[in-house]
Amino acid sequence: MRHEVTDADTAVRVGSGDVPVLATPRLIAWMEAATVRAAASFTDSGQTTVGTEVRVRHLRATPVGGRVEVSAEPSAAVTGGRLTFVVRAVDGSGRLVATGEIDRAVVDRQRFLARTADPAGDR
Repeated sequence: MRHEVTDADTAVRVGSGDVPVLATPRLIAWMEAATVRAAASFTDSGQTTVGTEVRVRHLRATPVGGRVEVSAEPSAAVTGGRLTFVVRAVDGSGRLVATGEIDRAVVDRQRFLARTADPAGDR
C-alpha cells in the first residue's frame, strides 16, 4: 500500500508531536490497514479480524510530500485464530522507515459486535 504524506498525516496535526513529519500513529494506522488486507485470506464468511497487539519501531522521519510503501506479510506462526504479521514501511528512496509486528485475532463479526454493544460483556 502506497501513501503520500500530507499535512493531515503529520505529528503536529494528529497531536503526537510538534514537527511536520509523518506521525507515528498515522504510520501505525497505515500498517494496520495493510494487515487487514493481508488477513482477508485467513477469514471465512461472517468472520473478520481485530487488532490485538502492535510492536513497531519508527526509525526514520518522512516529510510532507514523501512517499511511504507499507507491507504486511503473515509470519510463519498462525495458530488458532491468532495471526502475526511482519510489517515494514519503506520511503521513496528505499530506506527503511519502520518495522515490526502486528497481531490480529480472527473473530465472528456478529458475536464480536454483540459483545461490544452489551455493557455486561465487559465483565
